[in-house]
Amino acid sequence: MGLLRVIDRDGVEHEVQGAYGQKIMEILRELDYGVTAICGGLCACATCHVHVDPEWRDKLPARQSDETELVSGTEEYVAEASRLSCQLDFTPALDGIRLRIVSQE
Repeated sequence: MGLLRVIDRDGVEHEVQGAYGQKIMEILRELDYGVTAICGGLCACATCHVHVDPEWRDKLPARQSDETELVSGTEEYVAEASRLSCQLDFTPALDGIRLRIVSQE
């Protein structure tokens, strides 16, 4: 188990425990303030969009073209920060990662 620092849509930061090996989306969709994840992690909807804090971005794999296409079409797109949490495996290297859940409004 590791720790994620999650800022919800209201700006409140939460410390959340998550199991290594899960997609970050799987951890976040279980939270009352988490992501919607309508497509279930198929990289097809962008309802698991998060902004990753700068100090963690270099530890993430590069975005693939389908992820880039989905996040770049959202109102909350930030080139450096926007990721789909369904495309991010939670590993020990990401223990303590800080991210903000993007509004789906």
